[in-house]
Amino acid sequence: MFRDRIDAGTRLAHALAHWRGQRPLVLAIPRGAVPMGKIVADALGGELDVVLVRKLAVPGSPEYAIGAVDETGWSHVSDDAAFAGASPEYLKHAVAAELETMRRRRAQYTPVRSPLDPAGRITIVVDDGLATGETMLAALHAVRARSPKRLICAVPVASAGALEKVRPYADEVVCLLIPDYFRAVGQFYLDFRQVEDEEVIALLRAAATPPAPSR
Repeated sequence: MFRDRIDAGTRLAHALAHWRGQRPLVLAIPRGAVPMGKIVADALGGELDVVLVRKLAVPGSPEYAIGAVDETGWSHVSDDAAFAGASPEYLKHAVAAELETMRRRRAQYTPVRSPLDPAGRITIVVDDGLATGETMLAALHAVRARSPKRLICAVPVASAGALEKVRPYADEVVCLLIPDYFRAVGQFYLDFRQVEDEEVIALLRAAATPPAPSR
């Protein structure tokens, strides 16, 4: 059990301490992972940015993912999507809607710069937990296409099935807790309040601001 995302991020940074001093690029999946991504980036002497991916949800069940889509439009859909009621027409509209959400968020989050480039860098993709693994899978696919030196998936908690799903897409997987009974990510946090866009923007702005020179 984690107190909140700050506690989870602090523990995750400790587990990733072997990358300190190599200026890793920490890519957080908005919105929930951004506060812990900031902690990890600061602790490791790295840089923080976001990787924009959106889950494709079961019709009528917005929290349950049957796939995900990244900023480029690449999407992954699980084998049981049709069984869950996701028709090709539903998926077409869902992908279009999520692409528009990502376009809007990119304009909000990093309006004056391009996304930081992971090419040739140690790159750590952070989320606050994995239930189905679909969103992380899309994030790892998006980052791998940009040729990082090493690609790391880092989460505080995950279901065993989700970890097995994403493991082939990362060079290293760091997960602090793999519970026997997994219902939802939020059950492993005492405080799992929603992270708002304003907080994400403030954290990214703070990460991009160079520290004042010491006297």
